[in-house]
Amino acid sequence: MSERKYFGTDGVRGRVGDFPITPDFAVKLGWAAGTVLSANGNHRVLVGKDTRLSGYMLESALEAGLLSAGVSVEFLGPMPTPAVAYLTRNFRAAAGIVISASHNPYYDNGIKFFSDSGSKLPDSVEAEIERLLDEPIRCVPSENMGRASRIDDAPGRYIEFCKSVFPSDLSLKGLKIVVDCAHGATYHIAPDVLSELGADIWEIGTEPNGVNINEKCGATHLDALRAKVLEVNADLGFALDGDGDRIMMVTASGRVVDGDDIIYILARAAQQDGLLQGGIVGTLMSNFALEKFFTDRRIPFVRAKVGDRYVMEELVKRDWRIGGENSGHIINRQFHSTGDGIIAGLQVLTAMQREGRSLDDLLQNFTKFPQALVNVRFEAGTDPLAADNVQAVVTEVEQALGNNGRVLLRKSGTEPLIRVMVEGKDAKTVRKFAEEIASEVEAASN
Repeated sequence: MSERKYFGTDGVRGRVGDFPITPDFAVKLGWAAGTVLSANGNHRVLVGKDTRLSGYMLESALEAGLLSAGVSVEFLGPMPTPAVAYLTRNFRAAAGIVISASHNPYYDNGIKFFSDSGSKLPDSVEAEIERLLDEPIRCVPSENMGRASRIDDAPGRYIEFCKSVFPSDLSLKGLKIVVDCAHGATYHIAPDVLSELGADIWEIGTEPNGVNINEKCGATHLDALRAKVLEVNADLGFALDGDGDRIMMVTASGRVVDGDDIIYILARAAQQDGLLQGGIVGTLMSNFALEKFFTDRRIPFVRAKVGDRYVMEELVKRDWRIGGENSGHIINRQFHSTGDGIIAGLQVLTAMQREGRSLDDLLQNFTKFPQALVNVRFEAGTDPLAADNVQAVVTEVEQALGNNGRVLLRKSGTEPLIRVMVEGKDAKTVRKFAEEIASEVEAASN
């Protein structure tokens, strides 16, 4: 298909007040999306948001656009992105809409969509919405306009869903868990899920004020979580991002546990229980140690493009269950139709309780390869990746690494940057190789 004009890999996103995150565009987007998504005769759409102050503005603007298209809107209030996906299916709605910019600062926001199956919209549907965005709004007749209402018990419904994926014969009783909700959409969800399953919890990032979302907390800032885990002698810590679709963890010893570590734990547990359907999907950024682990055990492993929608596409195409990104987006299709930080954390806890082992113990045989990442800015109109000197140095490095490392060069999807990544067994060597390649990329971009 042609390149998308407004939609990125995860809906429409940007700085609030700058196009397209403006009230007038949100009205138009609501109308266009409502027109397309209700074409099958289902005129019910759910709308959730994270805790950003700008969510009120965008919520109201979307409401006007959706109602003008004849769609009835049911508001969920602050709810995690995966909760909106679940409730969309649960309420048999035509679509779910999330107002969130995930792990970004408060001054950014975005609008993303789920289909009636709780999955990200297909490219063809996004293309049709974009086509209508270039046309004038055409309101339905007054008697056909939608209505607006609120679903008051949405948090409780989602809490029960999360608890249902944790085995009924297990309990978290006796576990000390620190949970960091990033002052985001899980602030009134994750603590209740864990405590109702029996855990003793300490809370961080559960006092949103509209502008503190992701501020020095959550899945992208682990210092506070790590310090609290060590201070209270907790068994582990959870860190969710602003909209709750990604998770990072900290062990009792203070070890940071990223998405690659979590995929290792979940895949290993699924294989032991006979529930590993097919193989595993990672991304171009998944650590080489993860690929090597699965290859050594003859478990198929495939790398998708960076972005959870591409991980899901590969899982669906191959009818596999488990995949994710090192950033903490974890998908298990056995439980949910999208990535879910709380549910991924509960699966890790299930593995711990089933085996009677700590999180540190579960990871004792998995050591990630050192990874060096260097960003190189390039001028528009140039293609440093095609330069002979760049290709030559990449070949040299790949030959030096052999079967114990890899090189990845890719263009950023949001900035004029070439990301140079090298992995291998020795940290100093990896850093040296990355800088050598980056130097050649920089020379080729001038």
